[in-house]
Amino acid sequence: MLKINSSRLRHDITELSNIGREADQGLYRLAFSDQDMMARKWLANRIQEAGLALYMDGAANIHGRLNWDGKTPSVMTGSHIDTIPGAGHLDGALGVIAGLECLRILKESGLALKHPLEVLAFSDEEGRFGGMFGSQAIAGQLSPQKIHQAIDPEGINISTAMQAQGLNAMDALNAYRSPEGIKAFVELHIEQGPILDKQGASIGVVEGINGLFKWLVRLKGNANHAGSTPMNMRQDAFQGLVEVATQIERLLEENGSPRSVATIGHVELAPGAANVIPGLAEFTLEVRDLDEQVLETLADAFRRSISAIARRRNLMFEFEVLSQITPVKCDSAIQEHVKKSAQELGIDCISLPSGAAHDTQIMAKITAAGMIFVPSKDGRSHSPAEWTAWEDIEHGANVLLNTLLKLAQ
Repeated sequence: MLKINSSRLRHDITELSNIGREADQGLYRLAFSDQDMMARKWLANRIQEAGLALYMDGAANIHGRLNWDGKTPSVMTGSHIDTIPGAGHLDGALGVIAGLECLRILKESGLALKHPLEVLAFSDEEGRFGGMFGSQAIAGQLSPQKIHQAIDPEGINISTAMQAQGLNAMDALNAYRSPEGIKAFVELHIEQGPILDKQGASIGVVEGINGLFKWLVRLKGNANHAGSTPMNMRQDAFQGLVEVATQIERLLEENGSPRSVATIGHVELAPGAANVIPGLAEFTLEVRDLDEQVLETLADAFRRSISAIARRRNLMFEFEVLSQITPVKCDSAIQEHVKKSAQELGIDCISLPSGAAHDTQIMAKITAAGMIFVPSKDGRSHSPAEWTAWEDIEHGANVLLNTLLKLAQ
């Protein structure tokens, strides 16, 4: 079994974590910002220092390549190095840096490989301009219209941001890779949840990435005086919302799976005065599961339940679909390679779904794809408090290394 160079991997993770760090100890490497470009330059230098071929495609995805011939289907790994504002140091970055270290070890080993390997840092995974820009480009999911509509919260278009860095966003349309040219894609990532940490397992074999539906729900009643309107004569939109919230666990238990989750994450009441009964309750409802049929069943169950609550309370119910994402199953053969690599290394692993979105779910549209999770301490992520024990990082990198070796041989 091959092993990564632990000190070299730690050095790279530490160096990258210092790029874009601000006074609150969070990282600020928003896609195509100056800090993001600094990190890209650093990564490009490390790829070249490793003796790997450096390539940047039209979407500004950075590739490090081993044994590249342009003909044989490649085995890919990687993730992203852009961040949300105030991010931790491992989300995305771990998969890129560990992937780079894996290619270095395979190069140094001199082992014969049937397939070339690539490590990628995808552009704008975190969503400054919508998210998954780089992987969508490779999967052929972009269009000129999508690029024109990719605007950040400050109103800046991705074309403007990329142009400021000497890049052309429309070149992303040329980043498409034929499925025949990719043998497999494997992404190492922190879990961003508490399951591995709570169960004491070092490796998560990801079965798939949850799909979801997200609604903006409106319950409309009648705003009226809070002091002079009897309780039995009210059309209180907030009370309708409260009843919806109390039904979530029942609806999941009766219509979902053990892994179904539902969240009311944002609420607005109107008129919003202490002495006025709310005439409008507007809230988001997001539901996730790994099974598409389960999601359809849950959507129907939530519609019927909210409608019944609204009728009983004399409210009007309406909703709009904000987003709907199909679940993605990870390739079964890759899952077996991950399990076998962990077993051969003597590392405990469990199978679990990913509740968060990743580039893997885009890459799974065009190739066999899989993910390896390592624990997030207390489930923390998207925060300076994000942390994973070094032993678990080593375990994850070594499992990735030997999984890539199996796929490349």
